[in-house]
Amino acid sequence: MPKASHQDLRRSFRALTSSNACFHTASVFDPMSARIAADLGFEVGILGGSVASLQVLAAPDFALITLSEFVEQATRIGRVAQLPVIADADHGYGNALNVMRTVVELERAGISALTIEDTLLPAQFGRKSTDLISTAEGVGKIRAALEARVDPEMSIFARTNAAIIPVQEAISRVQQYQAAGADGITIVGIRDFDHLAQISEGVTVPLMLVTYGNPELHDNARLAEMGVRVCVHGHAAYFAAIKATYDCLREQRQILGNESNMSATELTHTYTQPEDYVEWARKFMNVNE
Repeated sequence: MPKASHQDLRRSFRALTSSNACFHTASVFDPMSARIAADLGFEVGILGGSVASLQVLAAPDFALITLSEFVEQATRIGRVAQLPVIADADHGYGNALNVMRTVVELERAGISALTIEDTLLPAQFGRKSTDLISTAEGVGKIRAALEARVDPEMSIFARTNAAIIPVQEAISRVQQYQAAGADGITIVGIRDFDHLAQISEGVTVPLMLVTYGNPELHDNARLAEMGVRVCVHGHAAYFAAIKATYDCLREQRQILGNESNMSATELTHTYTQPEDYVEWARKFMNVNE
């Protein structure tokens, strides 16, 4: 069977988002997982920013991974992928000019689509990592991304977090990103279908929801009717791999004890050592101390 080119895969992704169905992503984090996902019939995969940070750095999702490190991992995946892969490109690794570089590099890596979010990253000391930049700056980033794109088949989605802002602001952001030319809108933090209906009214481009398995949104037909074409539940496959690795190595070393019952979340916390980063932030970023 002939291999699909990067452009073929980008066309496949556009066909998905132009259909009347809602598709669910596979979490792909290395070449093997990308091949497995395609072989199992997944229509689309996603390389998460948090997962890339774990896989490449064994570090928490504190915006520590660099563009070059993220692109290297995306390139490894793009080399073998036979399904369209979305890249969670976070905030574009800087301002609008950095976004342009991000688009150039991820396009060359073979990514089919990418999301650029309006989060203020890296987070300022004492602030939440969910703070947002202004809508105007977010619009500028989307326009810059479109300017930098060479292959028009690659999709660029604008992303915002509807959980932390009033509904009217979320509506405004979504509509302005659509007007700026985004190929689609990615929304995090939708509570339920009523919330989705409010924010998606007037949206004509495809929607991608990051739901993290929210049970209030477990109706694929209804999601599709409301314009949702891609649904991201999270990255369970990656965390299952962490758990399996831990359990296998414990068994190999014949280590017994209650630690074997640690969940993937607990293991991730243990081995990314987030307390070190919190302490370094307090020590080096707290200008008032």
